[in-house]
Amino acid sequence: MPLSVVSRRSFLAASSASLAFSQKGPNDQVTVGMIGVGNQGTGRLREFLKQPDVRIGAICDVDRSHLDRAVALVEKEKGYKPEAIADFRRLLERKEIDAAVIITPDHWHSIPTVQAFEAGKDVFVEKPLSYSLAEGRAMADASLHYKRVSQMGNHIHNDLPTYRRVVEMVRSGKLGKIARVHAWKTSLPRRLREGPPTLPAGFDYDFWLGPAPKHAYDPLRAHGSFRHFWDYSGGSFIDFWCHISDVAFWAMDWKAPTAISASGGRFYVEDRTETPDMLEAVLEFPGALFLFSFRPTPLPGFEHMGHIGCLFEGTEATLVTNYDTYEIWVKGKQVPDFPKPEPSIPDSPGHIREFLDAMKSRKLETTCNLRYGHQLSKCGLLANISYRTGRKLHWDDAAEQIKGDSQANAYLARQFRKPWKLKKQPRPT
Repeated sequence: MPLSVVSRRSFLAASSASLAFSQKGPNDQVTVGMIGVGNQGTGRLREFLKQPDVRIGAICDVDRSHLDRAVALVEKEKGYKPEAIADFRRLLERKEIDAAVIITPDHWHSIPTVQAFEAGKDVFVEKPLSYSLAEGRAMADASLHYKRVSQMGNHIHNDLPTYRRVVEMVRSGKLGKIARVHAWKTSLPRRLREGPPTLPAGFDYDFWLGPAPKHAYDPLRAHGSFRHFWDYSGGSFIDFWCHISDVAFWAMDWKAPTAISASGGRFYVEDRTETPDMLEAVLEFPGALFLFSFRPTPLPGFEHMGHIGCLFEGTEATLVTNYDTYEIWVKGKQVPDFPKPEPSIPDSPGHIREFLDAMKSRKLETTCNLRYGHQLSKCGLLANISYRTGRKLHWDDAAEQIKGDSQANAYLARQFRKPWKLKKQPRPT
């Protein structure tokens, strides 16, 4: 796995410095604090509860109903009640918490993550890594500056072996030269169900908004449908970007594109949400193009692969994959016995387990660490900026700036609503 935008010298220095931190033995318990326990957060909570060496020390949520439900789940499964906390800052003050697990809406990823690192906690944070590029950069830099273990919740990378076998095949050269990769995510248009227009009891909506602009309560803007508003996320497109683009970036060893263009719109959805229901993005890399289609139907000819897929078009053969399997095609025919390279990428113990094991060994380089998470997530964020500005973007990755376009660069960061701030982190050298 590439070290993303940090130098190997910086990583080795941080790894050496991490030895000064107290180490846990392989049988020691890890105490976790959960920040955000809506539907996705509760799913992650269940995954951590399956680990025999994990104790849930505290749970935080701004919705009391979510908080009570999660505490009751832990009590039922484990026989003890973790502390219920409404403000994540109080959770991070607890010295017994070893790691913060942050499963909040996208606009609430960066501040708790950076503050958790400052407090000496390791961090598991949900994908996409950040709301904006500037926030992702601060998160990635903080993970190294404070010498903490990190993992982005892109679980397909580790929980299923398919991507490893695809990466081995692509890198073997057996497919020939690959100059075009096409990924897709099928999202059938649907009208989102609205809840009651009145603010639910026990829901601190102002805290939920946090650094996002002030807006009157709207049931579509919170909880399960927040992602469809630009104030909090970048739509279903960015939600699935990391899951599917991961295999392409991993196999092709891409660092950053030189240019990005995207077009799309709202062709089906008719409600108060804002993000597009179709989007076509083209990213230009040296020697190759990456196309990502967010579309209502699967790629024609590969409907059998289901709602997601990634197609590597080689001069000798084509490989198509989803989460569970992959196929090789030559001259329009599937070749089930296409020669496979010897396995070279070790299988993972699992996404959660890898994070916990890295915590105990003080190994900073999990496979989906925040540096790699930023490398991957920022490309999807750039595609959204291209869509919103209606222009092709030319990217300077060293400076993390869009060349010659002040309007587009304004989307790289946003002004936080007071009193929230994000501390800028020193850049590793």
